[in-house]
Amino acid sequence: MRLALIHALRHSPPPIEAAFAQLWPGQTLMNLLDDSLSADLAREGKLTPRMTERFLTLARYAAATGADGILFTCSAFGPCIEACAQDLAPMPVLKPNEAMIEEAITKGKRIGLLVTFAGTIPSMIPEFPPGITVVPKLAEGALAALDAGDFATHDRLAAEAARDLADCDAIALGQFSLARAKPLVEQATGKPVLTTPDSAVVKLKRLLGG
Repeated sequence: MRLALIHALRHSPPPIEAAFAQLWPGQTLMNLLDDSLSADLAREGKLTPRMTERFLTLARYAAATGADGILFTCSAFGPCIEACAQDLAPMPVLKPNEAMIEEAITKGKRIGLLVTFAGTIPSMIPEFPPGITVVPKLAEGALAALDAGDFATHDRLAAEAARDLADCDAIALGQFSLARAKPLVEQATGKPVLTTPDSAVVKLKRLLGG
């Protein structure tokens, strides 16, 4: 299979590539990165029609290369990705969180949502179905540490923030780049911890008959 991976953060490719290597090896992966998207969203404070057009441009380009499916890894752009899925149907076009959310709600009714990018929270919470209580938590400073190449501090800050979610049934990690902190978050909370890369790869494999 040829799979297009579209990113808005430069930290996203390694964790999703690692998930494919472990869970569905042998696929042809294509990475498209526009790291100005997250910066523009942070500056503008909301999604705009222009951002949706930019997402459609990226998705159509990926489709034109012969991709069998597209996975977006940028958690803060749900409505933009939904527009791409509608435009390219019936090709599988996955939001980064949808597979993880489907898995998380099997764990209980109270789900912790740990993020390192604040813009993820207003975009992602509406993706959970009615009846689920989502408890968001921002790991302050973790993304800046990751940007500086300080992986240990990123993981430590994520685990420290996750302690506030220890009363939840499960914890969902809202950034692909947070997957690396899963072991420390599990250790800090004692709760099931779900990552976007693993859940997304499993769902794509199922949809494409891999």
